[in-house]
Amino acid sequence: MNLYTTGTSIECHRTRIVLAEKEIVHEIVEIDPKNLPEDLIDLNPYCTVPTLVDRDLVLYNSRVIMEYLEERFPHPPLMPVGPVARAQSRLALFRVENDWYPLVDIIETKAEKAVTKARKELAESIAATADVFSAMPFFLNDCFTMVDASIAPILWRLPHYGIELPKAAMAVQEYADRLFEREGFQLSLTESERELRL
Repeated sequence: MNLYTTGTSIECHRTRIVLAEKEIVHEIVEIDPKNLPEDLIDLNPYCTVPTLVDRDLVLYNSRVIMEYLEERFPHPPLMPVGPVARAQSRLALFRVENDWYPLVDIIETKAEKAVTKARKELAESIAATADVFSAMPFFLNDCFTMVDASIAPILWRLPHYGIELPKAAMAVQEYADRLFEREGFQLSLTESERELRL
């Protein structure tokens, strides 16, 4: 199993977290997004990362890859078992992907005026959910799930983005610390991602 990835993409990072949490044996193929390798271009019509190659199967889109890994390697589970809790996790994933990931994309790729606005919106949106982060050890759950794997890359990058959460959002920092201490999270980090916190 090979995962084509970049050193700093949040989409790639969350996929690597799932691989690490499930202790799936795999090879990382770190690519330069400005100089894509021929084999990735041949494998993925969108030429995007992450791209997972598992024997004859080629998958792209981090959410598709994560769901495949969850179904193929069910232990430890990263989605709740019950249909209601599973639906709540899927809804939380949807909100993270639709509310926070686009703001991260703006911060990483757009001009300064748009970046300033996106920073403010992301900080306010995360801070507004502080009560949810304090309710349980993990996001809406007693166990680590795909939602946590999707939030962790954003929280890791906040200092790099110049975002400091208010003291009222201390629960978010405590939650982040729990995630960052996990062995799976530490194993998922690339050298470039480690440098974001130096």
